[in-house]
Amino acid sequence: MTAGSGGAGAADGAVGGAAAGTVAGAGGPDGADGGRTVTGAGGPDGAPAGPPAPVTGGDTVAKVVRQWRAVHPELDTGPMEIIGRVNRCAALLQQAEDAPLRRAGLTRPEFDVLGTLRRTGHELTPSEIARETFSSGAAVTKRLKQLTERGLVERRGDDRDRRVAHVRLTDAGRDLVDTIIPEQLGYESAVLSGLDGDGQRALATLLGELLIQLEGRLGSSRL
Repeated sequence: MTAGSGGAGAADGAVGGAAAGTVAGAGGPDGADGGRTVTGAGGPDGAPAGPPAPVTGGDTVAKVVRQWRAVHPELDTGPMEIIGRVNRCAALLQQAEDAPLRRAGLTRPEFDVLGTLRRTGHELTPSEIARETFSSGAAVTKRLKQLTERGLVERRGDDRDRRVAHVRLTDAGRDLVDTIIPEQLGYESAVLSGLDGDGQRALATLLGELLIQLEGRLGSSRL
């Protein structure tokens, strides 16, 4: 599990993105494309691009894609098949993964702070925690206040600059993280058991390549 992964999907398990119900730039009420090129609508000479590839799978997203193709057969729904499934998987996984956090009385953003301090293994400033968890400074300040009140983290002032604080886990905070992590990893292993080792490695490689691209373009944003 990666700190900062919260917000990947809605709790109601929505498909998300274009697959949820809208396709950006699909066209105005008169059927025009609104000035935006629709992938798969045809070649540069206006000739048809040929029939789209058949929809694969019998999952929720495949059903949504088939419905969109019935409405807009000219659209290339390939991106929808990928992003819709990523969003759907993230929503389902997060619902179950949050169960041990709820039992511990933690929110996912709070656990992301604790997990970041545990995996880095040293003190961090609030600004560093914000960068590691893709959070705003104000949000991190609020979470640190709650975690400090629970005795899970402690802060100390910088010896040279009193405006700077350093945050570290308490023994109770470290023990809590070490209790929760094995439970979550066990759950994740069970979820992925339907894929053999080669399938898991291939999926991890493809997701890693996509993540590198997205972080290069969007990584400066705070999600």
